[in-house]
Amino acid sequence: MIRVVVADDHAILRDGIRSLLESQEDIIVVGEAENGKEAIELVRTCAPDIVLMDISMPQMNGLEATRSIHENFPQVKVLILTQHDNHEYIAPALQAGAAGYVLKRSGSRELLNALRQVYEQGAFLAGRITREILQDYSHETGNHKNDENRLTEREREVLQLIVDGRSNKEIAAALGISPKTVSVHRTNLMAKLDVQTTVELLRFVSGNPLISSMLAEGNP
Repeated sequence: MIRVVVADDHAILRDGIRSLLESQEDIIVVGEAENGKEAIELVRTCAPDIVLMDISMPQMNGLEATRSIHENFPQVKVLILTQHDNHEYIAPALQAGAAGYVLKRSGSRELLNALRQVYEQGAFLAGRITREILQDYSHETGNHKNDENRLTEREREVLQLIVDGRSNKEIAAALGISPKTVSVHRTNLMAKLDVQTTVELLRFVSGNPLISSMLAEGNP
């Protein structure tokens, strides 16, 4: 079972999320919080696998709570669920240690997929969020590095689909190329980003210290 704490200051939204999550055979809600301080205390007492965290909350906001959980309970993953879709919120959340970022206007299917992917692979970003981060990354590296060190458009497409959880065969079908070609692109982009495994690749995109340093230094 995936043990989840839901942190949001709107009770009616928490009720809806709990109802959705507990309709699934593999997910259980072990606690609810209406602010960041309560979320941290529930992490301490309920030992969840994932905290589903809003950003805008009273007493302690979701970013502060995420940073505290990441530092003090690194085994617990934080999945941000928010209405904010701009870089002003996305970057700080990922830099605070969030393992994923989902918009409240997303469908229930995407939210459930995000929870499972964070639990199984350690990271998840909605497609729109991933594209914005990759665009920022490409712009930053473009200011500091030679063209040969930048991700190509095809490599960005492959990376987007990897983050979406697609296999090489599925990526090949989506892009109209062979699985062997996908494998080559995957190898090239992982070399450019200096990661060795798919999990590391997901963590790169989801904002661990690796992506923070790359964005700051333009050093893929």
